[in-house]
Formats: sequence, C-alpha cells, structure tokens
Amino acid sequence: MNRASRVLIVGGGLAGLAAALELQRNHVPFTLFEASDRLGGRLRTELLVGFRIDRGFQVLQTAYPEAQRQLDYAALRLSSFLPGALVRARGRFVEMSDPWRRPGGAIQTLFNGIGTLGDRWRLARLRSQLRRLPLETIYTSPDQSTEEFLLHTWGFSRDLVDRFFRPWFSGVFLESRLDTSARFFQFVFKMLAAGTAALPSAGMEAIPRQLADKLPPHSLRIQARVQAVEREGILLASGDRVAGKYIVLATEGGTAARLLVNANLPDMNATNLRPVRFQSTVNFTYAADQAPLRTKLLVLNGELSGPIAHLSIPSNIAPSYAPSGQALISVTAMTGSSLDAESLRGPVRTALREWFGRQVDNWRPLAQTWVAEAIPQQMPGEFHPADRQYRLGAGLFRCGDYLGTASINGALLSGREAATELVQELST
Repeated sequence: MNRASRVLIVGGGLAGLAAALELQRNHVPFTLFEASDRLGGRLRTELLVGFRIDRGFQVLQTAYPEAQRQLDYAALRLSSFLPGALVRARGRFVEMSDPWRRPGGAIQTLFNGIGTLGDRWRLARLRSQLRRLPLETIYTSPDQSTEEFLLHTWGFSRDLVDRFFRPWFSGVFLESRLDTSARFFQFVFKMLAAGTAALPSAGMEAIPRQLADKLPPHSLRIQARVQAVEREGILLASGDRVAGKYIVLATEGGTAARLLVNANLPDMNATNLRPVRFQSTVNFTYAADQAPLRTKLLVLNGELSGPIAHLSIPSNIAPSYAPSGQALISVTAMTGSSLDAESLRGPVRTALREWFGRQVDNWRPLAQTWVAEAIPQQMPGEFHPADRQYRLGAGLFRCGDYLGTASINGALLSGREAATELVQELST
C-alpha cells in the first residue's frame, strides 16, 4: 500500500484504538488523528493531590467479551466491587447481594424490606435466563422500555423497580425514567451476572493507554483536529491536508456527519448518518480522612427523592485511588446542563449529610465533573446492536459504541469489526 493509500483513523477513543490494533494485526499501515491532548476518548483519569479521579463514574465490567479479547486484565491490576448493591431506603442502608456469588448475604437480602419474596424468585429466573441467552438473541428480542420490561413483562413489584432497579440502572443509563431499551438493560444485566465491576489500579484511562502502548508511536497524532473529510483524504484544522484512500471515522455519529457534510464522496450512504443523542451526568468527588462506609458495594439511592443517583468509595475498591490514610468518595447525579450541574452542589451535600451526618462537613471537594456526552442514548425503536453498519461507502468506514451497546465492549467491538471490514475491502 503506497502512502496515499494508507488508512486514516479519525478519533483516538477506544473504537479508534481498537481499529488501529486490528489494522496493525493485518499489516495495514495507518495514521490515527486525535483532536485532544491525550488518547482514550471518554475514558480519562486525572491525578489530583494524590487522588485518582475518573471522568464520571466509570467501571470495567469484566464479563465484557470484547474486553476479555483485547485487554490484558492482569496488567491492568483490577480490583472489583462486590456483586450486589447497598441501597439507601427508608432512612437506612440495606443490602441486595448476589446469593449465587455471596451466599452469606442471602438471608439479609431476602428480608431487607425491598420488594417481595416473589421478586426474589423472578430475579433468580431473570438472571438464569439472561446468563444462558446469546447476546445476538438479546439484541434481536422484542424491544420496549426497561420499565415496561421489568413491570409488565417480568412482573416485578413497583417497590423493587423503584428502590433497586431504578437507582442502579439510572446510574448506568443516566436517565431515571428507565425509558432505555430493554435490550440494552438485558445486555448490562447479563454482564453484571457473569462478571464483576472493576477498577484498574491506575484509573480507567489505563485501558486506552494499554491499547495505545501496542501501537507504533509515529502512527498516533494527538492535538490533530480533523476539520473535514475530502475525496482524497482529510483536512486538518491547521490547514494541512493528509492524503488517504481509506478512512475510518472513530467519532460520535454527529461528528462523523459534520465531517462529511461537504465531502461528496462516491458511493457514500448518507442515510446511515444521523445525529446521536447523549445522556449527560455530573460527578462530585470528595476527599475524607476516613470512608463513611467500609463497603465494596455500589451504594444506590432507593429513597425515591434527592439528587444522588448512586455513590461509590473507589478507594475501598482500589487503594491506589487515594493517598494512604485517605478516602475518595464519588457521587453521581443526572443533569441536563452545566448550569443545572452547578446548582446540584448544595443539594448533594445536604443529601450526603442526611445519609452520613456531620462528618460530611469535613469532606474536601476535589472535582465537579459535568460530562455532556457521557453515553449515547439507547432507546426502544432506535437501538439495533445486531445491525451495526460500519461501511458508509467505498473506502469509508465508521465505528463507535453508538453503533452497538453504549459501553467499553461496544466501542472495542465496533473498532475491531469496522477494521475487519476495511481489510476485506482491501483484499478484493
């Protein structure tokens, strides 16, 4: 392949890095262009006065099949949350444990006052069924909202949905109505049942760094914003043009559409391009002299009120997230704008004080992170992960988790599969 025929990858998030790795495995030269000052996309970790602060609440689900395929878990030095959750309900914390993996908490969970005994039986059936179902079967199952799926298809009680499923999955979906596709819910629940949520010792950004370290440094260009895609390559914001016959758009769908608006490329299927709507979130992190709880469970807000969706204590999971003798507390809330996020600062403190008392007054704010484009929305009627459609035209491909499941797994899978299709086109 001559220089003008090399592959140009636009975007250095997980999808772009996975595409680059697949091209490298097939001995296809490429150059990757990333607009920001670092690789990793939405996976970002800041080191602040000894605390590791991930960009919003993020975890790696160890059961992700594509993550297992592409990542070296041992090198990431993962530490896992305990399976289950601690739920704040009716003024106290009660445990919802996974009795299959934590049988010691089964009795406590059975009589914790959330939901009914029938709900426990339905949970067991749902878990068993989803563990057996192949992902492709889930992806093509009849679709509806998650709330409809839980209340009507499965018959869970309103109490269990509101005090357990809603706070847990509102933190995953970043919307509290549970309007998100039941297909996506089933994917997430299957992953939760089969593995654990984990944190790398160096923070979530260690995941893209591990991928990037496998690539030749000269093929990765950061702070290289792409302005437009053209017939013979790409135009950078600097004014430079880079020739390339093959292009992979590893950006969000809206960015891909913007880059292609004046491209006038032959054989381009523009009908596949559409704006991608996102859910946003705000994450508050605090430093404390001691953790308010010793738990390694995710803490859910089952009070049916207040700004908090869920809380975690990352330093309980991975001690490397905080200096010795300190604790890192992470609080997630949903919000639609940065102004709304700012207005939540006081109410979040008030809610934390109701949960943990006056010790909260001594917590030191570390960061307030509003993430406008946290995850793509995955709504019924719009969520078709079995039909990913990577090819946009001759020599033009796209990838990103918006094409499949909004997850680390979805990003990695889309990058690898898009590059595989490109390699097949090169060979014809």
